Amino acid sequence: MRDGRKDLNNTSIKRYTCPTIISEFIASAVFGVTCRLRAETKDTMALELSKEETLEKRKRLIGQSCRLFYSDDPVKIVRARGQYLYDENGKRYLDCISNVQHVGHCHPSITKAAAAQMDLLNTNSRFLHDNIVLYAERLAATLPERLCVFYFVNSGSEANDLALRLAQQYTQHEDVIVLDHAYHGHLKSLIDISPYKFRKLTGQKEWVHVAPLPDTYSGMYREDHPNPGQAYADTVKDLIEEVHRKGRKISAFFAESLPSVGGQIILPHGYSTKVAEYVRSAGGVFVADEVQTGFGRLGSHFWAFQQQGESFCPDIVTMGKPMGNGHPLACVATTEEIAGAFTANGVEYFNTFGGNPVSCAIGLAVLDVIEKEDLRGNATRVGAHLKDLLTKLQTRHRIIGDVRGAGLFAGIELVKDREKRTPATETAALLVKRLKEEDKICISTDGPWESVVKFKPPMCFSMEDADLVVQCIDRILTEKTFNCIRHCQMVTFRKFRGRDMNV
Repeated sequence: MRDGRKDLNNTSIKRYTCPTIISEFIASAVFGVTCRLRAETKDTMALELSKEETLEKRKRLIGQSCRLFYSDDPVKIVRARGQYLYDENGKRYLDCISNVQHVGHCHPSITKAAAAQMDLLNTNSRFLHDNIVLYAERLAATLPERLCVFYFVNSGSEANDLALRLAQQYTQHEDVIVLDHAYHGHLKSLIDISPYKFRKLTGQKEWVHVAPLPDTYSGMYREDHPNPGQAYADTVKDLIEEVHRKGRKISAFFAESLPSVGGQIILPHGYSTKVAEYVRSAGGVFVADEVQTGFGRLGSHFWAFQQQGESFCPDIVTMGKPMGNGHPLACVATTEEIAGAFTANGVEYFNTFGGNPVSCAIGLAVLDVIEKEDLRGNATRVGAHLKDLLTKLQTRHRIIGDVRGAGLFAGIELVKDREKRTPATETAALLVKRLKEEDKICISTDGPWESVVKFKPPMCFSMEDADLVVQCIDRILTEKTFNCIRHCQMVTFRKFRGRDMNV
């Protein structure tokens, strides 16, 4: 398709080649436009706001619930490239946060594809166009054969909302099982199935049922259990039986393939296969939320659900963030049976912008970059190196209770006490703050107690980047340990001194 477009552009140039005098006139006009654009750009840059002005306007104009990273001292980012962010003073920050810019910030191939298609056509998705079908075909090649029908939307939240509708229409049931601490999007329908959010708001709906998070570090079944996958799956089975006793029916089990907000959780092997078996026996479907983990982030697999084994296949898969490398593009993939039931309700479904020509051109370019630059291979190599470095760091710092992850999806859980596994929330927050202020490294925390420092950087993250981050974490934790020891020594000294003075 892109080769064809290139030929079309070349043809257009030849078609409008003019005699010399007209050519000179056009060249002069183009030069004039270029000069004006440069002048306008210069004017715009001259009007660039200071960080303080930007912050003041944001506080005044933007809803305060739209929180910034590092809200106490936000970073103003004005440009980016690859895995690096640059502030208004030209300072460079290493980005360990942006899983949205999947193949790297401002990747030239993505920018080129977007500009070329934007210059040619962008229109309502209800017009016939090649890009949407070519892109769907490329996606289908990465998925199990059963997942062969696609609905394109604009965001992961839209994708998850549509998945919920598909499941409820297909099963003719309403109830949904979700994992504790889950987050699936900002639409009202998704807040209702996101314990991470609804527990802070109106509470749990009658049709929503929460299963334990399959966390083998802090959860009810831990790494020493002979079969944690089966044990956690049986909690879902028990929940289904409880739902049935209430006279209700399950429409779907809805879960991230690797829970991120829950704390970078790696599901125990066999868990999803058994859960799918129980849910399908109850008349429901299995929905895999791949909004954060899809498109090769794990390295070993293109989709995180594939980590559960070749025989496992969800009934619905949702995808989002990495698809467009920052451009709003998302999708739902499902089976012919589920799609057929959705069509049979007689209500037309359309999405004005979902799957538009520009979005799909970008999506195709992202897939090309993943393949050409071997980003899955990079995720495997760099991810393994990062995990190895963090594991070695764990032997030096008792505050690191657990190291977990796959590919460029990793986390370290900080604890006050390794035996009790008490969350070290304050230290995690301090570590993030100091990495940003002292080392220009952007990283974040998550998990039920915000005690998990998580890594989900662009896929071009390098060995050197991993080395730098771990060295900086080591320095900060070493200084903190030293300061704690010194503080304890001072307290002990004062006690003894006081005792001596009382003798």
